[in-house]
Parts: sequence; C-alpha cells; structure tokens
Amino acid sequence: MQNFLKTIRDDFNFIEINDKVSTNLEAAGILRKYPKDIILLDNIKESDMKVISGICNTREKIANALKTDVAGITKKIMDATNNPVPINDYKEVQDSFNISKRADLAKLPILTYYQRDGGPYITSGVIIAKDPETGVRNASIHRMLQLGKDRLTARIVPRHLYTYHQRAEQLDEPLELAIAIGMHPATLLATTTSVPINVDELEVANNIHQGKMKLIKCENVDIEVPECEILLEGRMLPHERADEGPFVDLTDTYDVVRQEPVIELDKMHYKEDSIYHAIMPAGFEHKLLQGLPQEPRIFNAVQNTVPTVQNVALTEGGCCWLHAAISIQKQTQGDGKNVMMAALAAHPSLKHCVVVDEDIDIFDAEDVEYAIATRVKGDEDILIVPGARGSSLDPCAKPDGTTTKVGVDATKPLNKLDKFERVSFSD
Repeated sequence: MQNFLKTIRDDFNFIEINDKVSTNLEAAGILRKYPKDIILLDNIKESDMKVISGICNTREKIANALKTDVAGITKKIMDATNNPVPINDYKEVQDSFNISKRADLAKLPILTYYQRDGGPYITSGVIIAKDPETGVRNASIHRMLQLGKDRLTARIVPRHLYTYHQRAEQLDEPLELAIAIGMHPATLLATTTSVPINVDELEVANNIHQGKMKLIKCENVDIEVPECEILLEGRMLPHERADEGPFVDLTDTYDVVRQEPVIELDKMHYKEDSIYHAIMPAGFEHKLLQGLPQEPRIFNAVQNTVPTVQNVALTEGGCCWLHAAISIQKQTQGDGKNVMMAALAAHPSLKHCVVVDEDIDIFDAEDVEYAIATRVKGDEDILIVPGARGSSLDPCAKPDGTTTKVGVDATKPLNKLDKFERVSFSD
C-alpha cells in the first residue's frame, strides 16, 4: 500500500496529523472532520503504528487505483469479475515482514469509532480462507470486534465465508484463515465483489493488476494472502459464538447485536513502518467499497432488459446501497419503467431508483435532480411498489425487511424531444 500512497500524494488532498491522539474516539473524531480526504495520523497514543484512512473515499481515488476514469469503474469491475487471472507468483512471510511474533492485538491501533460501539473494531481487514470441501480460496472484507489480545468476532453474512465456516463446523473442525490489513485499494475493492463461490476474488484482483500480483504464503496456516501492511494468522472456531455489536452501519445508524463466530489468532506479522488502515464506519470509504461492486450486478440485469444502458451508480447520498441512478439511451417509450423494475429486482436492497437519459451525469447529484425536476410527471412517471423485500439496513423497513420501493422515470418523452433539449448542451 505504501507504494500506492506515494503515487497519490500529489493527486489528492493528503493531510498528516502530528498531534497525539487516542484510538478511543479521538482518532475517529478527526477522521469525521475530513470525510473525503486521505488522513495520516502520525502519533497514536496506544501504538507505534501510524493510522491511515480515506484511500477509497471518493470515486476519483478508486478510479485512480483501477487505472480508469469514474465512468469506467463499473465496466472495469465487470471485466475483472468475468475474467479472473490465476496467480503463480508467491513469496515467503520473511520476505515481506521483518517482525513476526505471537498474536497480540494490543500492538495494533484498532479504533473505537463511536461511543456506543461494542468495542474496538478492525474495519479494513480482509479474511482469506479456503473451502474445506473444494479448496477454493475466498477473500472478503468483514468488520471484526476485538475481544482480547488474540481473539475477535466477525460479522459474516450467509455468503462464501459463512458457507466455509458452516462446512468446517459440520466436520467439527476450525476454519484456518488469515487476515490482511492495509493493501492496494484495487485489491481491497476486488475482495468486495460479488462472484460465484467457485471464483477466487484474489484472481479478480490479479486481472486489475494485469497479472502481476504476488501472494505471501502464511507461516502457520495453509493460506496465501495479498501483499499487505499487517498479516494475522489464526482460525475461526467451531461451535463458539460471541456478541458482535453494536456497530454503526452504512446508513449511519446502529446495527443490532448478534451472536457471531469467534476467531482465535496465533501469529502476527508486520514491518517496522507498517501503516494500519482504518475505514470510518458510515463514511464514504465504507459506502463506496460496499456499494460499487453491486453496480455491475444492476448493470447486467438492466442490460438484459434495455441493451442501451450507459451506466449505473449507487449514489453516495443513498449510502451507496439504497438509491440508484441509471442512464440509458432511450429507444422506446416504456424503456424507463422496464429499467427501474429490472434494477429493483437485481439489487434487493435497492429502495429508490431514478432512470435518466444519457445527457444526464449520474455522478452529479445536481444533474440528476435537474432531470427529476424537468422530466418527471408524478402521475405518469413514478412507480410505487409496497410490501417488497428491502434492506435490513433501512431504518424504515419493517422487522421482516419489507419496505416500499419507488422508481422514477426521469427520461424525456420520445415524442417531445425538442421541448426537452438542453440549450447549453447543444451550442
């Protein structure tokens, strides 16, 4: 990650804070003041390590990491997920880290972000594990609550890692894993993508890195991990659960406390100058990393309905989860409504969807609002779907997850195009 930092210092606002700050609330208070900047905290009271945050908190930074522009992010992710590249370049732990010791989380500047948090949380940690049945590797980011010097509990939803743990538990065996903290943003983004269970997210990352990725072989577990700042090795225990939460989620509201699996660590590796990456819960980095990988899913579903779809954005104002803006090249009068129905079905958590013409910049909230203001007739262009399954993160949703969804067709009527021509765009 440090090589990447050198490349972006000149391109983006990079703020170094030299004041001594505590991991308990003080550091997070500073991060909240700079929601779209990269912040480096040089002087942490409880640790010798520096803390960095914000390396993925704008689409421009993510586009920079992917070597594309903002409009090209979705297609870049689609290409990588559709064409994973195997990795055959490995190195040993000692070639990457000069400090290896028994796991002691007290050495890391793990932040407590909000007063009601369940405790200090690792928020940028990627868990790498292998399917006990097939041996396929999975890499996915999970929030992890510190329970002690060598114990964590991780929030895992019913996807790949959850399935691996269930299979290991049925065998009454622990699930070997590694936790990588502090990596190239493109690699981090790849670990959040939605791919089939037989696809390795690290091979998705290798596509983005043009086949040049190296992996580190762990010392005590049979796992390979991306190059990173900090590496933890351990196991997810069978039949043991602990309280996980409270934790502030995407919508800037507290998620509920759940019983989640326990991780026991035995080894940690880092460098003398390692930097700890902290993702601010409910901040733009959190939202973009979780939301951007869902945009290709919506794009593909919409493309099957209207082939002339231009782009998709899960908007920052909608927490990169609940609101979508979709641009199309409209060909028939019903295209807008077909697109909104396809989008709402493709991403079940989606609550509100706006469809616009290709002359609207979906990454510009003012431009999208302009389309709604000038091209929407409420009784004809708004679709309301009550009683639909929504997001558990939506504070408006009922306990069973149902909510009301809204689609807005903000495209121009094909029989009145001249009336809606934007004069300033045509000069």
